[in-house]
Amino acid sequence: MAELVSGRFTNKVAFLTGAASGIGRATALRLAAEGASVFAVDVDAAGLLTLQKEIEGAGGMVITRTGSIADRDECFAAVEQCVADFQRLDVLGNIAGVSRAEHFPDLSEEHYRRMMAVNTDGPYFLCQAAIPHLLKVDGNIINIASNAGLMGTAYTVAYAMTKGAIVQLTKGLAMEYAKTKLRVNAIAPGGITTGLTNAFHIPEGVDVDLMIPYMGFRGMGDPDDIASLFAFVSSNDGKNMHGSILSSDLGLTVG
Repeated sequence: MAELVSGRFTNKVAFLTGAASGIGRATALRLAAEGASVFAVDVDAAGLLTLQKEIEGAGGMVITRTGSIADRDECFAAVEQCVADFQRLDVLGNIAGVSRAEHFPDLSEEHYRRMMAVNTDGPYFLCQAAIPHLLKVDGNIINIASNAGLMGTAYTVAYAMTKGAIVQLTKGLAMEYAKTKLRVNAIAPGGITTGLTNAFHIPEGVDVDLMIPYMGFRGMGDPDDIASLFAFVSSNDGKNMHGSILSSDLGLTVG
């Protein structure tokens, strides 16, 4: 883990989705350790409780909310609770995501709709809800995209669609708010060792040759790698970054 910067987020409030595990959890711990008050959202109540105990045990401040960002009304309600509880909002981290691999003709409508709802609709509506508050404090948004949003990935077409949408959400918002002090950026990880990737199932009958380009040569990354980059970009250290899509993928998209 990159060295912590003590006090970098003092008096700042960070709203983070997917905070109960993986990149979201690592980011919540990182920002809390650097002084942020964290509003942590996830569908996993038990995971949020564990996160809360860890942050509070280290002297940090966190409020948790159990809910699904696939629901528009929940997105708006969560942001309003965050602002009511903390009186401000400085950082929106759209981190939660789901993935699934299937032969393209086999992906059910149910799984397609769920990926679109969590990976694309949620960040969209959270941005809508949060931007009026972020503008008041010259805040910023960090969206978690993926290498899959930057390259062709066989057998994860729907997932890649959602992450490509996140890239364009980031760029579109960055352009629309270019004349304000709001900053909007995205981080595009490659393979990261999380519960999501550990449970990732490759369907039978795939052509492995088609998967080699997005397997990479340097293995998997760690959630803390993304959390440290998130902290840099969302802090004043990243003040020159706006509309950036930052690959942190061990060279996966170099070719």
